[in-house]
Amino acid sequence: MRLSLIPREGISWVVRRVTFLLVLFAGAFGLFAGEGRVIKVLPEFIDLKGRASVSPSLYDRDAYQHQLRLHPARRSGIRYYTQWKVKPPVFGLVKLRLELRGAARGDLPRQKTLEQSITPGGRFSHWTTIELAGTDYREFGEVTAWRMTLWEGDQLLGEQKSFLW
Repeated sequence: MRLSLIPREGISWVVRRVTFLLVLFAGAFGLFAGEGRVIKVLPEFIDLKGRASVSPSLYDRDAYQHQLRLHPARRSGIRYYTQWKVKPPVFGLVKLRLELRGAARGDLPRQKTLEQSITPGGRFSHWTTIELAGTDYREFGEVTAWRMTLWEGDQLLGEQKSFLW
């Protein structure tokens, strides 16, 4: 005597339907989760004339950056070149957020956050520049650690951070 309301051959049908619906809903909710990453972050000092290098040569750029690192009085700021990528579809505002920590003055280290809205598009990566210069740079002082994050709305998509973060 069978007490089940579903015929014995119908149980596998119900299991297949439930499994199909679970996979379908999981896929639908996965579409709303953005996919992106921060590929590379290149911090470079800026001299008093707004330059990061005196010539297009990579060797000259590295040598000039070394000179700016040794002589803080010759700097007017720091620029962060960021390579990022976001795969479509994108449903919210996309932005890069740069968080900086500086040398301590008093009890706590200095902290500053800079944000830049970006427009994703295409299959390829993009470069964006975020800069801390002028009086903001002089007031902040020496940067000891940084973290670059990529956001879609309030969802974190990717990050890169310095060794000391």
